[in-house]
Amino acid sequence: MWLVKMYEVKVITIYGIKNCDTVKKTFKWFDDHDVTYVFHDYKKQGVDEDVLKRAIDIHGWETVINKRGTTWRKLPLEVQESMNTTQALSIARENASLIKRPLIVSDEGIHIGYDVDAFAKMA
Repeated sequence: MWLVKMYEVKVITIYGIKNCDTVKKTFKWFDDHDVTYVFHDYKKQGVDEDVLKRAIDIHGWETVINKRGTTWRKLPLEVQESMNTTQALSIARENASLIKRPLIVSDEGIHIGYDVDAFAKMA
C-alpha cells in the first residue's frame, strides 16, 4: 500500500508587464522567499477581464487604474475627468498599461501594488 502525503497548494498569479520595474521587484521578492507563482503577461496574454472586473469591484477603479503613469496622462482631459467604473473597465481592457502593477490574485484575494507585508501573508 502506498501512502500519499497531501500538500496544500496555493495558486498565486501575478498580473503585469514583464519589463515593469515593480513587477521585476515583485518577482525577486517571491523568488527570494521561495513562493511559487504564475505570471500573466498583459502584453502577451492580454487583460483577463474577469480578474480586472473583480479587482475594480473590490478596490474601486481609482485604486486599480494607475493615475500616475504616462498612459493616464496621455488620456484626454475629458476622459480623465469623466472616468467611472464602466469606462475604466473598457479603457483598461484595451490598454493594460493603465492597470496598477502588480495585480496579484491569491487565495487571500486580490492585491494591487508592491507590498511585502501583503506578500508575506500570501506566502
